[in-house]
Formats: sequence, C-alpha cells, structure tokens
Amino acid sequence: MIRSTGISRDAVQISTYLDDTYLEQADTRVIAVGHRDGAPWVAVEHCPFHPQGGGQPADRGWLEDAKIVPVRDRESGLIVAMAPEGGSLPLFAEGQQVRARIDPKARMAHAALHTAGHLVEAVGRMQGWETVSNNHFPGQARIEFQVPETETRLADPDGRGEATAILRASVAAAIADDLPVFARYEGEGRRVVHLHDLHAAPCGGTHVRSLGDLAEVVLPTLKVKKGRVRVSYTAAHRSL
Repeated sequence: MIRSTGISRDAVQISTYLDDTYLEQADTRVIAVGHRDGAPWVAVEHCPFHPQGGGQPADRGWLEDAKIVPVRDRESGLIVAMAPEGGSLPLFAEGQQVRARIDPKARMAHAALHTAGHLVEAVGRMQGWETVSNNHFPGQARIEFQVPETETRLADPDGRGEATAILRASVAAAIADDLPVFARYEGEGRRVVHLHDLHAAPCGGTHVRSLGDLAEVVLPTLKVKKGRVRVSYTAAHRSL
C-alpha cells in the first residue's frame, strides 16, 4: 500500500499485482491525476499494473479502452498509468469508476522469467557464487555472479561445461519437485519472495505460483569474464 503525501490524504493505492500475479483486471476508481514530464497520468486505487523495476519490464495494459504503460511517479510515490509513446490518454477525473486490465500474456512471460531468474540465482549460490546483477527482460535474461578465486574449473571449456550441466540439473530437479513460490512481508514490511526453502530474496516483482509452472527453461553454456560468471537463460509459463 502506498500513501501519496503530495496529492491528497485520500490517495491510498493498493498494488494488487503484489498479492496475485494472475489477477487480470480490477474494477476500481481514480484517486489522482497529474502530469509527468508534461504528459498526463492517472492513478487508480486498486492497481494491477507492475511498473518497470527490479530487472523486470513494465506490464502492458488498459485503463478502460485506453492503452497504458505503468510508471512509478517519483514525486507522488504512486504507480501511474501513462499513454505509450505516440499514444494519448483520455481525460479522467478523480473519483471516476474505471476498469484496469493487464495483458495476461505479457504478465505470464515476465513472471516466468523473473521466477526462473530467482531459481538460477539459487542454484548459482549453491555453487558458492555471489549474485552481483540480474536482468529478467525477454531476450536479455541473465544472472551475473562473482566467483571466488578458488573456483578454477571455470578457466577452461570443459570446466565451464561441467558447471553448466550442474546448474541445468539443479534447475530441472527444482521444477520437477514443483516447489511452491510465495511472498511474505518480513522485517519492517519488506516483501521477501521464497522458492520454498531453496531460496529467499527481497523482491517487488511478479512470480508464478510454483516452479512446476515454468516451461522451456534453457541455460546456454555459461560465460566467464574478469572473475564474473554470466548465466543467460530463457523461460516461459506452461499453458494455463
């Protein structure tokens, strides 16, 4: 829940995408309107839209029949709906009842990639590697690790192939076990996403319900550069 201090006392926003990745629409009301970089925006009370952040791209969606892109407005703290580049936004008014909808295909693609990224991070840490960066965008998904100096097997192709095979086997085993994926609010309201007892990390993204929902998870042979390991990956959501 986000309270905007710069708009109105009543401008309280509930980010429903944090509670239910699979929620496709919300009948809600406009709580604020404004401008960002000269372009109009609209904020709704029950917000199903995930903005870009944490390595995950923004949802695509609609407010009534208008195509929108969600953006986190720095000034208000709200997630606001704006017109995509080249588009326009109709006039909305505070208090207006509206229907907010996401593109479920894009949402499932993003949730699968983000969850698979956590899984890759988990199996990398099992090798003693430390995560330094991540990217969950389609076509760019990867996790980068810092490896200890004692990790000598990655210096040659056979060693890298062996390490890749171990990662692939660990990922496949966790998916086969269909480990549950869930979020808990811990320590001052921090949202922590868990892959059962395999992995836990603070995260504000969207995720599948369980690892068995992942399909087409592919890890090409990992790459090593300047003491860092890059593990690229692809993933999709199984058919609903």
